[in-house]
Amino acid sequence: MTHEAGIPLGIRFKLLSDTAQDSAAQVVNDVVVGDYRDLDTLRRFAEGCDVITFDHEHVPTEHLRALEADGVPVRPGPEALVHAQDKGVMRARLTELGIPAPRNRIVSSPEDVAAFAAEGDGFPVVLKTVRGGYDGKGVWVVRGVGDPAAAEPFKAGVPVLAEEKVDFARELAANVVRSPHGQAVAYPVVESIQVDGVCDTVIAPAPGLAEDAAVRAQETALRIANELGVVGHLAVEMFETEDGRLLVNELAMRPHNSGHWTQDGAVTSQFVNHLRAVLDLPLGDPRCRAPWTVMANVLGGDYPDMYAPYLHCMARDPQLKIHMYGKDVKPGRKVGHVNVYGDDLADLRERAAHAAGYLRGTVVE
Repeated sequence: MTHEAGIPLGIRFKLLSDTAQDSAAQVVNDVVVGDYRDLDTLRRFAEGCDVITFDHEHVPTEHLRALEADGVPVRPGPEALVHAQDKGVMRARLTELGIPAPRNRIVSSPEDVAAFAAEGDGFPVVLKTVRGGYDGKGVWVVRGVGDPAAAEPFKAGVPVLAEEKVDFARELAANVVRSPHGQAVAYPVVESIQVDGVCDTVIAPAPGLAEDAAVRAQETALRIANELGVVGHLAVEMFETEDGRLLVNELAMRPHNSGHWTQDGAVTSQFVNHLRAVLDLPLGDPRCRAPWTVMANVLGGDYPDMYAPYLHCMARDPQLKIHMYGKDVKPGRKVGHVNVYGDDLADLRERAAHAAGYLRGTVVE
């Protein structure tokens, strides 16, 4: 989708991909298949690149520092990206900046977890591996002393972060983009609806969010981007509590699922603005095209043929925007998303849910 954003600008991409079947590898002309964890592979790949950016946060931080030392521009740079790679580093920095977040601490045993719970409001407690977790992976909820979940994270021998389990009203996301020379734009704050730890629906802007809360969320995201030196797109996922607090949950320094609605619902999409920032071009207008936009993720189900349902979805809703990723269909895997925008939020939510369900095979008429 970032490649698509570069086509009108004549931007040429070189892609380092795990396999030739990856989504971007199916559309980018210059593809190198290799292991992003291998420094020699990264160095060979970087030859001839004007700038390097990412679609995930998993490239080792020390390798990115080595590329920078070689004179390769890396955006976002490793000193910023490490805050999206390592939850422990991120939490420590947000605390230093005085940015509200769930109470947290690095723990090393089930006994540490029990002590952490006792120091606060007790159980439940959320445990997260500090690196590598996403979409509910690498996350455990411990409900009491003796809960087997308290021992699971420590089996891998990696650092574990304990956090209070926040009783939140809903999840929000503030998406911003920042360029190397400091220009920044903020998209409307959205509501992100999760099902089984996976983003199901995004509503832009977040319904019923007070203007002062929306501004506070945007200002928080812009401050984080500036303080960490982020270049490119930054998604700041937040909890909104019943008493109006906004607590930062996660950071992502790349085009993000909570911003996919911008492809059709914003004047300038997150992909275009990320690319502009990486190339240090002036940023585009982030405002909405319509009062409401709804994005619904298409998850893989038991029906591998995603093409046949296009007939029904497109005929039923000519204004529907379908975006498929070319991935092999596996149950629960994100394989695409749909966008709809307009004036009637209830109607848009029904249309988006119907299309995503029909493409998955859980809606049959």
